Amino acid sequence: MAATVIDGKALAAKCKARVAKEVESLSRRPGLAVIIVGDNQASRTYINSKRKDCDECGIYSEEYALPADAGQAALMEIIESLNGRPDIDGILCQLPLPEGYDEEAVLLAIDPDKDVDGFHPINVGRLSTGQPCFAPCTPAGVMEMLKEYGVDPKGKECVVVGRSNIVGKPMGMLLLAAHGTVTICHSRTKDLGEVCRRADILVAAVGKRNIITADMVKEGAVVIDVAMNRNEAGKLCGDVDYPAVAEKASLITPVPGGVGPMTRAMLMVNTLEAARRHGC
Repeated sequence: MAATVIDGKALAAKCKARVAKEVESLSRRPGLAVIIVGDNQASRTYINSKRKDCDECGIYSEEYALPADAGQAALMEIIESLNGRPDIDGILCQLPLPEGYDEEAVLLAIDPDKDVDGFHPINVGRLSTGQPCFAPCTPAGVMEMLKEYGVDPKGKECVVVGRSNIVGKPMGMLLLAAHGTVTICHSRTKDLGEVCRRADILVAAVGKRNIITADMVKEGAVVIDVAMNRNEAGKLCGDVDYPAVAEKASLITPVPGGVGPMTRAMLMVNTLEAARRHGC
């Protein structure tokens, strides 16, 4: 039996509608500032989508577009200014930054209580110790999808393929917090297929097209494809060999239309939460 397709677009719309309704009850509109440096087209497309999401949710948004050669000092000055503004609840600096910028210094400069991307070490530490925090939007979106489709990680074998700070590691921590038994795989994992075949919940977040094939997936597993790659024809695709894996999985996310929309929706959720923390 073919897998049920997890509709990320529909769930994202549902999340944003909930945010919009809750924003109406606040004393002021939440504010999100987005910084983009350089002319990366993928980043520009993503920023435009975020602006649209803010409009749908009733969130005030500001954009700061800097040329690639603006320099670290100019970027840090903007962040410092935004940290001090009471009308800005969330600050997002679009990554990757052009060559020559210190990304770590930029992430450290953002006030942790305005770090709606969930990348600041303080939020990472809070996440790892089970404290209230802003979780990175992509893993948080995956957890929301599992919840919506009735998948409880408790007691299940959960395998995350990928160990990035943005997705793989926080994904593992969120699944662990939900009482899953978690294995994180990476480029040096021996016999990746054997490990993946143990998974009740398999999350692919490598960025390598078709790295997850049908023979690596247990019958009835839940398969979450986080990656965004392009095939030879330029078409978006993920890490999972979707047609073949969909014949074995019980639930599967498409690319596009799966995790991507939920990542953006969770940014809106985090911005709402930041506004609440700031007394809205």
